[in-house]
Amino acid sequence: MARTPELHTFADAQQLVRAAATLFVTEGQQAIRERAQFLVALSGGSTPKALYAVLASQEFATRLDWSKVHFLFGDERAVPPTHSDSNFALANTLLFTPLNIPPAHIHRMRGEDSVETAAMQYEDTLRRLTSTTPGPWPVLDLVLLGMGEDGHTASLFPGTAALMEESRWVVPGQSPQGTRSRITLTLGVINHASVVLFLVTGQNKAHVVRRIVESRIDSPDTYPAAKVRPETGRLLWYLDRAAASELTVPTDELS
Repeated sequence: MARTPELHTFADAQQLVRAAATLFVTEGQQAIRERAQFLVALSGGSTPKALYAVLASQEFATRLDWSKVHFLFGDERAVPPTHSDSNFALANTLLFTPLNIPPAHIHRMRGEDSVETAAMQYEDTLRRLTSTTPGPWPVLDLVLLGMGEDGHTASLFPGTAALMEESRWVVPGQSPQGTRSRITLTLGVINHASVVLFLVTGQNKAHVVRRIVESRIDSPDTYPAAKVRPETGRLLWYLDRAAASELTVPTDELS
């Protein structure tokens, strides 16, 4: 049975991002102590952009053994790695380069290849990193997720085949707007992570946050983000006050 989500609100996006950086470092330290490596899947978007800058800052950069961190991605657009829409390009500029992450520890989805080929290659990468044989799902230490106004997360959009996938680890995805062709982790991978952290900011997300978090009768899992329910791991929602403004259930307000 999935565990109850942990809801935390923050005064603003800046406090939220600092808290996310602290959680990132704490989970990384524990994973490295226990398994000598930290497997984390990154997401795209404006909030992770701010998170990367904090992690690469002098305050946080010395708090983790980055040589033991392996960076993966929750999804990617079908664009070259130098494209302005590339999730990899963003992370490379703000996180990997400032922290001098070894190239062998950066595992990007190859958006320049055909999405089907890239998806199969990425599943092989996951299998190698997690030493997982066919059958069981891989276990990542931390998966970072954002959420769109339509309730999508990673590149799992409402009504798409990727959202319904029950056996594959990585599949092509389809966005209704922007760069339509995508590559994405599936719910099976996300829901077997040790920790899943949603980072959600802005008043424009408040209505969807309420319907997902409070599981109202009028929203029977219509939103992809509502299907994120880790099997045994922790599910955390970090919300700024604006994104949490329509919630009626209590949350922990942190600073």
